[in-house]
Amino acid sequence: MLPERDSSFHRNIAGGSKGDSPRSTVLDRFFAGLSEYIFQSRLGVADVQLVDYLSDLLLRFVRTDTMHRVRRASGKPATEVIQMLSEADKRIGLARREVHRHIGDFTLFWSGMYPESLRKMQAATSADGFLDYCSQGKRAYRIAAQIEGGEGPPPCELLLRLSEQFELCAYGLREVRREWENGDGGEGMLL
Repeated sequence: MLPERDSSFHRNIAGGSKGDSPRSTVLDRFFAGLSEYIFQSRLGVADVQLVDYLSDLLLRFVRTDTMHRVRRASGKPATEVIQMLSEADKRIGLARREVHRHIGDFTLFWSGMYPESLRKMQAATSADGFLDYCSQGKRAYRIAAQIEGGEGPPPCELLLRLSEQFELCAYGLREVRREWENGDGGEGMLL
């Protein structure tokens, strides 16, 4: 039996109430179930808070506007990590924490779910061409964890664990993708 999820933490991370729409609820349950199966059953990661965060990351990044929510001074979205880092340097307090957290989320999502796309994203014409997404993600989560003051989720301890376990989280997200791509709905299958 899997541990019960903290729904208030979950709701806050996902950015709304779980009852917003039947479609988001189904998608939420899909990501939560798949993440729990991969991380807890296959990888032995018993950190419920970490697994909830990762399933919510998948839910949040379904929408590309969420993926590119950091804005530059011109109002245009920051689509590259270099641009996001520049924006983080211009902010203070909780705003800086949120941009660094987003950089961690962005790099973790791409490193885990679509690592083959990183070569395209880091093409010679991109400012991200020389960045190591793993190093930048770990660094961003570590910086976000050091900024105190927010009462809401995610807690600093969780951000620090994301920094320390970045590679494991990225690997687990690759396994989540592999499972949903290979799931054929056959007997005994998760999907």
